[in-house]
Amino acid sequence: MSACKPDQLAAGGQSQLGRLRFFMTTMLDDLGGFTGELAALGAAAVWAVATVMYRRLGTAIPPLTLNLCKGVIASPLLAAVVLLSPSAASSEGGGLGQWSAIGLLAISGAIGIGVGDTAFFAALNRLRERRTILVCETAAPPLAALLGVLWLGELLSPWVVLGAAVTLAGVGWVVIERSPEVAIPRDVMLPGAAWAVVAAACQAVGAVLSRQALTESDIGPVASALIRIVAGVAVLLIWMPLSRTPYLPPALRNRKAIRAVVIATVLGTFLGLSLMQVSLKFTSAAVTQTLLATSTLLVLPLLAAMGERITPRAIFGAVLAIAGVAVMMLAGAG
Repeated sequence: MSACKPDQLAAGGQSQLGRLRFFMTTMLDDLGGFTGELAALGAAAVWAVATVMYRRLGTAIPPLTLNLCKGVIASPLLAAVVLLSPSAASSEGGGLGQWSAIGLLAISGAIGIGVGDTAFFAALNRLRERRTILVCETAAPPLAALLGVLWLGELLSPWVVLGAAVTLAGVGWVVIERSPEVAIPRDVMLPGAAWAVVAAACQAVGAVLSRQALTESDIGPVASALIRIVAGVAVLLIWMPLSRTPYLPPALRNRKAIRAVVIATVLGTFLGLSLMQVSLKFTSAAVTQTLLATSTLLVLPLLAAMGERITPRAIFGAVLAIAGVAVMMLAGAG
């Protein structure tokens, strides 16, 4: 076997890197005119799986610690993508100064990820999946739509509004179904509901600020996700000592828990947040938040595989939501 010269090795490495960059650059260009909508649905799918995992992890890991863990794990992954792919760091845009856009994204991450995700985990621990999603995933889209009109001047067509309403009706039909969950005491329910409202508001604000930064600057979706997650981590590093939350609880001292946190982070934060930012680049904050709400329905096959009975009501709600998504996408195509 003949030995390769150093320059040949370098050329080969550059060739492989070039192929990877080309793949990452063109991957999203092949989605046609539905890039934003498909990215949001992809984010909803991976977030559905991650939510089930976070619910189980939350029984032993405090919300602040769990949020910090996912931020610390996701940050280097997002940074690696930005370094490998120039298109991930920038995209077409203009009108907003680079530093202004970075500032908006940082505020978006501090609110939406630092505060919002912590609030979501806190609500999830108290209200469980159905009640938490009932508040968060049905309140965030109209809040995002309202903020989009007031802050960005975004106006939705009547067909998009109809599709969003049908989608949210389908989601609501599923999540308010009676379930065999244990009754939640009032002193647990009220704080849980408050955390869920905070999470919904933070999601809406974070989405609208991200939307402005992405559409009015040349910062790419993955780079924007990195800025947001770093800002969220910064908030948590300030918040945790003030609340005396442990950085390393006993639950994080075994490999099984660490592995679960890593998998949930790769799905829910690395992939989910990146896809969400792509969606916000190509469609309105209200549409993105509405399609993210379908995560409740996309988790049904997973629950069925785990042995949970899926009722006819849940199936009808899923079909209704899918019909709403179809109306929204057809309206976007028109």
